[in-house]
Amino acid sequence: MKALISNDDGVTATGIFSAKKAVEDLCETVIVAPETQQSGIGHALTLYEPLRVNEKCLKDGSIAYGVSGTPTDAVTIGLFQILNEKPDLMISGINTGFNLGQAELTTSGTIGAAIEAASFGIPTIAISQEVTKDHVKFENGAVDVDFSFAEKMLNKLAKIVLKKGLPEGIDLLNVNIPENPVDDEFEVVKLGKRMYTPVMEKRLDPRRQPYYWIGGEPYTSDERGSDGYELKVSQKSTITPLKIDLTGDLKVLKDFLEI
Repeated sequence: MKALISNDDGVTATGIFSAKKAVEDLCETVIVAPETQQSGIGHALTLYEPLRVNEKCLKDGSIAYGVSGTPTDAVTIGLFQILNEKPDLMISGINTGFNLGQAELTTSGTIGAAIEAASFGIPTIAISQEVTKDHVKFENGAVDVDFSFAEKMLNKLAKIVLKKGLPEGIDLLNVNIPENPVDDEFEVVKLGKRMYTPVMEKRLDPRRQPYYWIGGEPYTSDERGSDGYELKVSQKSTITPLKIDLTGDLKVLKDFLEI
């Protein structure tokens, strides 16, 4: 069996190496990921410039493939150039920092990579770990984060998915691991509303012209049973089933359009 592994933190990130370690006893692993940090890029695809692929030697001596583009680019090249067959599993992560809620989910490069693989019918797991040291979330390469518990949880879940596939009607699983978990069980939860409350910071350049930084404060109003609440308040490892089909209720719209 074979697993394609990608991320949005970069091919040399600590988390993607941890994902490889988590499942290498279950299947062959192939890492194809962006060469550089791509957080927040979502499901973007590079169309106006060429892409290059460079081999990288990881610390265990294995080879990974760094792509000069987005997470979606990396998955596309992995599936249609590097692998010679459809993988049995795709893993996106382990991301440095959680990916929660409805509002920001499609801005996540981690989820973007996962959606691309899932769109081809590949059982897919997107996995992220909470970190309280904000500065490490956007760093390139290795970070000082202990992913050992996330590795354990990913191994447990991947074993099930490799054996059973995903249930009908579920395209991918969004997993979030707390920094200080209370147990080693998964809490099946719905998406909360938001991951962050947007914050805009306006500054002036040396010529007194304004420019802006987009940031955010953690959203604190999620209800019990949502990913945000159970991860941040209950310190549970959460798992949310996702569907790519965003189609709303057709009958409701037809009725709405009747005049």
